[in-house]
Amino acid sequence: MSDWGGRARATWRRIRPRSIRARVTIWAVAVLIIVIGLWSLATAIAVRELVLDRDRDQAARAARVVIEDIAVSRYEDLIPAESPVLWIQVIDRETHEVLAFSAAEQGEPPLAIPDATSDTARFETTMCGDEADHRDRECLLVVGYEVNGSAYGDVWVLAATPRPTLLETNTPEIVMGGMSGLLLGITAVVTWYGVGRALRPVERISAELDRMSASNLDRRLPVPRSQDEIAHLARTANASLERLAEAVAKQRRFVSDASHELRNPIAGMRTRIEVELSDPEPDPHARELLLTALLADTERLENIVADLLELARLDTGATAASERVDLSALVAEELVGRRNGPVIQVHSAGPVWVLANRLRVARVLTNLVANAERHARSRIDITVDREGESAVLRVHDDGAGVPERDRERVFERFARLRESRERDPGGSGLGLPISREIAEDYGGTLTVGASDRLGGAVFTFRLPAEPGRLA
Repeated sequence: MSDWGGRARATWRRIRPRSIRARVTIWAVAVLIIVIGLWSLATAIAVRELVLDRDRDQAARAARVVIEDIAVSRYEDLIPAESPVLWIQVIDRETHEVLAFSAAEQGEPPLAIPDATSDTARFETTMCGDEADHRDRECLLVVGYEVNGSAYGDVWVLAATPRPTLLETNTPEIVMGGMSGLLLGITAVVTWYGVGRALRPVERISAELDRMSASNLDRRLPVPRSQDEIAHLARTANASLERLAEAVAKQRRFVSDASHELRNPIAGMRTRIEVELSDPEPDPHARELLLTALLADTERLENIVADLLELARLDTGATAASERVDLSALVAEELVGRRNGPVIQVHSAGPVWVLANRLRVARVLTNLVANAERHARSRIDITVDREGESAVLRVHDDGAGVPERDRERVFERFARLRESRERDPGGSGLGLPISREIAEDYGGTLTVGASDRLGGAVFTFRLPAEPGRLA
């Protein structure tokens, strides 16, 4: 039995339809077959019972009229009968002799012989075939009542009506089957057409996706005018394609800028080495200067490569081990030993705890302080505080500030304003973008604005404060 079931399942897997349209149509028709089948069966049975009950009630009413008549007197002639109840008899309860009858039963034997052991005063039966071959109908529905003390004594009053021709054939089943088949056909056609029409936008979307490639990410999927799930899917996919196109464009710009930033120091190093090698009598002092310049270029390349690796880790979502970090203590530790440059003052109300990677937070602080040192005239203020559910670190400087139009541009990779290039020609333009990526990676923000303390720029670094830790 299990082998047969396994073979049946394997056969179904081979022949089952692959398209959603066909599967939905088949399932809809299958479910409807079950529902309509049960409904048709119940309806046919109900129709038969209703028709039988109607005809039996007619015979019972005719019998009760006769009972009322014989309660006071006998019939002088035939029992009056009206269609469809033409067969009426009064028979003796003991001898079963026919005592009175209607015209259709003149000279006929009893319609039926009631069961003498029955305790009920009414009985019903159906006489067919040889049992009723003396009547002009094949089958009769007979209803009988037991009557005591009538004008004829103790008798049975029998009344019969023809069994409906409708019930002699399978006409109800044929009609119901025909209606069911027609309904199933209409359902299959409507389902096939409706599902096909509903899935037509999916076919167009699939065709458009097939035509897409990395070189034409500007293409978008057609959005159906219907406000249904497929239209929502198309809009969501278009939004995803928009983000993908932006990411690819950003990546291409990043690669181009990185190539440019790496090419310059490499080209400079190559030129200096070639010039030095071409000098037949190199000057020891000039060679020392060359080596010093080459070392500076090497350090710049090393910093650029380190920044690129950090950006790659941030872009891939690589996680770093987190721990409880006190921002106030971290600032104090990172600024120990700084003597050159503008005066740095730290303002903190006490411990401010965050849950983050210590090295990454320290890198953000270092980048912000280094940026402030490039632009400050004489002073830098660092404040650490807790505001609501956020830990906030601000770095103020007394420089020229960042123009409002450039406050987002400074966070673009390799983007450097003119003042920054003049003050630090060897910079890479990756410090602030890396700092913002780190802030966003921990659910925080990094913004720049005008300082209300020193009049220059202020960079505000926010992170979620550790729950339960107060400043």
